[in-house]
Amino acid sequence: MIKVHGIKNCDTVKKSIKWLEQHQLKYEFRDVREVPLSTAEVEQWLADIPADQLVNKRSTSWRQLDESQRDLSNQALVCQLIVEQPTLFKRPLVQAKGEARVGFNAQQWEAWLG
Repeated sequence: MIKVHGIKNCDTVKKSIKWLEQHQLKYEFRDVREVPLSTAEVEQWLADIPADQLVNKRSTSWRQLDESQRDLSNQALVCQLIVEQPTLFKRPLVQAKGEARVGFNAQQWEAWLG
């Protein structure tokens, strides 16, 4: 089963869900604002995806952090921040075929999921 983590009103999440539906792939969507993330989940994501790729450094949430909170080498801090502010991770985060990836790229998804 393909799991998509994101927020409903995110344009990239909408594009990714549209792509999955066009390719008739079954998926489960989780709005991380409605169903909170656990520390264990985010720790697993960080084991699969480097923090500098997982964190959306263009987001308003990131820009609002103190400089001391922007230490991507501190895994525990990054994990805590994402649990507290789920809009910090790049969306969508998709789990499928034993791996997790962030963002949406139709060509890469075609090779991965198609």
